[in-house]
Parts: sequence; C-alpha cells; structure tokens
Amino acid sequence: MPSDTLAGAALVTGGGRGIGASIARELAGAGMRVAVTGRTREQVEAVATEVGGLALVGDVSRREDVETWVERTESELGPIDLLAANAGIGGPRAPTWEADVERWWQTFEVNVLGVHLCCTAVIPGMLERGHGRIVITGSGAAYLPGSRQTAYPASKAAVWRYGETLANELRDRIPVFVISPGLVRTAMTEGVFPDGAPWTPPELAPRLVRVLAAGHADALAGRYLHAEHDDVEELIRRAEAVAADDLNAIRLRR
Repeated sequence: MPSDTLAGAALVTGGGRGIGASIARELAGAGMRVAVTGRTREQVEAVATEVGGLALVGDVSRREDVETWVERTESELGPIDLLAANAGIGGPRAPTWEADVERWWQTFEVNVLGVHLCCTAVIPGMLERGHGRIVITGSGAAYLPGSRQTAYPASKAAVWRYGETLANELRDRIPVFVISPGLVRTAMTEGVFPDGAPWTPPELAPRLVRVLAAGHADALAGRYLHAEHDDVEELIRRAEAVAADDLNAIRLRR
C-alpha cells in the first residue's frame, strides 16, 4: 500500500461515486486538498464533505463548467497539482443501428471531449508553474476483443490514444498517464457482466493514482498502466526497458 504523504490540490472529475469517489478519498487521505466534480449535487457534496474537499457540480462536456471548476479549485484550494480525469459514461446498450444518435455521441462528449476540456484547462497553469501531473481513467474496452456496442469501446480507444499523444507533447514537462482500473463493480458495470465476473478490488485504482501523484512513475508517462495486472513498482524499476521495448502500449504488430 502506498505510504507517501502528498501535498497540493487535486481535481477529480466524476468523483461523486464509484471509482472517482474512491480516488478522491485516497488522495485526501494522503494529504491532498481535493475538488470533487460531477453532475449529481447530492453525490458530489457528500463525497466532498467526507474528504473535507470542494464540491463542484456541472457537466464535464461543457467548457464553461470545466473552466469554472479549475478557477474555483485554484482560488479555494490552490494550484492544481493533479488532474484525475475520471468522468465517464457507459453509452447506449442498444444495437448500434438502433441506438439514439444523440445518446451515442454523448458517450464521446463525456469520455473524450470531457477529458480534453479538463486537460486544456489545467495544462497552461501547470506549464507556467513547471509542475503537475495528469491521470486519465481508461478501460480495457479500448483493446479487448468481444465488445458488441460501439460507443463505449470506441470512446475509450480514442481517449487512450489521446493520452499517449498528449504525453508525447508534454514529455519532460507534465507527465500524463492512462490507467485501467480493471473490472470494478460500480453503478455503471452492475448488471452488465455475468454472475461470477472477475471483479477487480476497488482499492487498486486509487492506490495506483496515489503512486502516480507522488511522482515515482514519471518515467512511465504515456504508458498504459493496469491497476490489477501491472506491478507498477516493478515497471518503475524497469522503466528504461519498458520504453526501449515499447511495452504497455496498444500497438499493431505484424
């Protein structure tokens, strides 16, 4: 279990429940001042109260909401040291040709545009200060076979590529990570997977975010890190080999 004491301010999107709420609790427990965002006021305020943080209600796909979150966080908690871009939705479960087009596209607006808006809102300040980290919540749906609904897997494939490319742009300045929390039982996944599904312990993703926030894994920026299946401490020790062999990346091999 990570033992680092952290400092500074963190902005956690989608923090009103599930994985985001667990990340907010982990970071606050480690010593960070945490702003919790989400669309449901009761959930966001409950988590923020629990962690002694700041509740910010709004829609991650609305630029004005995101900019307001960043302004309030930095005004009330201080400069943002960590962005945990976690907000996401599952998308329609109907066959693609029968799904409501607006609902289908909303999956991209939240899962991809929302990440982009948050990143572009915090990066200028991080660059000016010469400090900051970004952790994006991805999903195995980005690369695992067998998916039968197009919106969610395609959006997560897009956000993985976005995170990797952004890490390239910010190399040696702002570390950017994309993580997979594993198959965590949440309101979004409940009822989607069969009985006996191999659920991932919910504490693993928050612990990974804490390690990344502490700066131990900066050499792994741009790599795809799985909370359950990757031993991040081992990857840190092997960081040069990971980069040289282009490991922990989604690639076409021929």
